[in-house]
Amino acid sequence: MRLDKYLKVSRLIKRRTVANEACDAGRVSVNGKVAKAGADIKPGDEISIVFGDKTVSVKVLSVAETVKKEEAQGMYEYI
Repeated sequence: MRLDKYLKVSRLIKRRTVANEACDAGRVSVNGKVAKAGADIKPGDEISIVFGDKTVSVKVLSVAETVKKEEAQGMYEYI
């Protein structure tokens, strides 16, 4: 699954366009490397997102095309 879509489906970032912009600005990294919006995400990957002066790091547990709001947090765990 594309990185920007994963960020949206997992609700780490609210909208896909915002996720796309964050990737283009170099604020998202996968497994320690700055990633583009089209990067392939699979279970076991570690994603870091910089929000201003705060950094959020998560480990991907599952990948799904659609998920209910209540189940979205089950797609990742905070590191």
